[in-house]
Amino acid sequence: MKHSILIYIMLCGGIFVSHNGLAQQKRIELDLLKTVELANDSSLSAFRAKNRYMASYWEYRSFKADRLPSLSLYLTPVSYNRDYTRRYDSEQNIDIYRRQQSLYSYGNLAAQQNLDITGGTFFIDSEMGYIRNMGDRTYSQFSSVPMRIGYRQNLIGYNPFKWEKKIAPVRFEKAQKELIHQLEQTAEMASVYFFDLAMAQAEYELAVENLASSDTLYRIGEERHKIASIGQADLLTLRLDKVNAQNSLKNAEIGLKRSMFALAAYLNLDKETHITLKLPSYPGDVVITEEEALRLAKENNPQYLDSKQQVLQSEQSVERAKIESWFNAGLSASVGFNQVAESFRDAYRNPLQQDIISLSLSIPLVDWGVRKGRYNMAKSNLNITKLTAQENEIRLEEDVIMTIGDFTIQQHLIRSAEEAMELAKLAYEQTRERFIIGKADINSLTLSTNRRQSAQRNYISALKNYWQSYFKIRKLTLYDFEKRTPITDTFDWSMTGK
Repeated sequence: MKHSILIYIMLCGGIFVSHNGLAQQKRIELDLLKTVELANDSSLSAFRAKNRYMASYWEYRSFKADRLPSLSLYLTPVSYNRDYTRRYDSEQNIDIYRRQQSLYSYGNLAAQQNLDITGGTFFIDSEMGYIRNMGDRTYSQFSSVPMRIGYRQNLIGYNPFKWEKKIAPVRFEKAQKELIHQLEQTAEMASVYFFDLAMAQAEYELAVENLASSDTLYRIGEERHKIASIGQADLLTLRLDKVNAQNSLKNAEIGLKRSMFALAAYLNLDKETHITLKLPSYPGDVVITEEEALRLAKENNPQYLDSKQQVLQSEQSVERAKIESWFNAGLSASVGFNQVAESFRDAYRNPLQQDIISLSLSIPLVDWGVRKGRYNMAKSNLNITKLTAQENEIRLEEDVIMTIGDFTIQQHLIRSAEEAMELAKLAYEQTRERFIIGKADINSLTLSTNRRQSAQRNYISALKNYWQSYFKIRKLTLYDFEKRTPITDTFDWSMTGK
């Protein structure tokens, strides 16, 4: 027995050395909650989701800003020309080239407001122009428009402002919920890596313990074989168990390193970080009915908003194609004052009224059915979009129902798996003691060892399936069932960097 204890100590020391100076590595202990927090804070998938949301956030800010009055300044400070240009000579009734040298400046200050209801633009502006002709005859002029008020409108045309007002809020709300959906998916994926490492960690610990136990039992078997208490076949079986335990430990160590590296990489930690896990318990009974989950999914899942956005965009295309199949008419009208003078001061004296009205028409005469074809194609695409949205919603409902079923089953399985693990451990310890005193055979001991290892794996698998189902329900419904509130209501938007 002392010899086996010494071997166990040496084995642990060898394992310590084989970890390449583990004591000098960065160590971190994680539970499931901390792992999820790190994933949502530091993982590349979370970083990508946050940046995608920020792009949508600024797009929505631009949409809101476009609904407000804008003020713009347009300038041509200097435009200088010295060239030959074609001119008409009225005395000779011919075109001739004449040398021209001129200096030109222009400025316009304009405020405008887009109107969502009509699709038109109301504007107020003021402008100033200056021209100086140089050469044989020098001549300067100033042109001013102190104030002008106008309005531009497509009379029978597509109104993009109306559709932007409908679609932009839906698109932004979808972006908000997609961010949370992606972070919940990140949490779900982090739990996969967490329990993969937990399984590898448990396999490694079992392998270390099994090797020490196999060595002890083999030494006992040698002593019992000397007194003919067990046969040669049983002794060889014990030796085989020891060899298999050594191989299993090496494989478990490789699997542990691989799983640890995978979790560290997903959490964006240093690849040499040594991670020790603390297995989670399961919370109290969480009762989630199918009806509640389906209702919450319809209220919160971004897929429903995506379907709504796709349908709106298809309806937008139908209206645009329909309007463009008719003739187009546009109206531009403005009223103001303007004046021309040889000095800047005189350009603003006694301005004359300026009235500008423009009506434009575009009438398709023969297009061989091109516009009609575009309209029919847009209607067909709208029907396809609606059918696709219905199919996606049906699949989502099926996913919710199946996940709720899995979660309910896992709540029962996890308790039985925990009980089975405790029973298997107790049965193994008793069988091992009975074998030591010669009251159990080698087959009973092997069977008891296998049952214990299997029960340990089943318990971790049950934990993994339970928490994955739990995170998946949160992802599908965007609802915190512990706090009984939508995740969007408690989400910290400052973490996105706004």
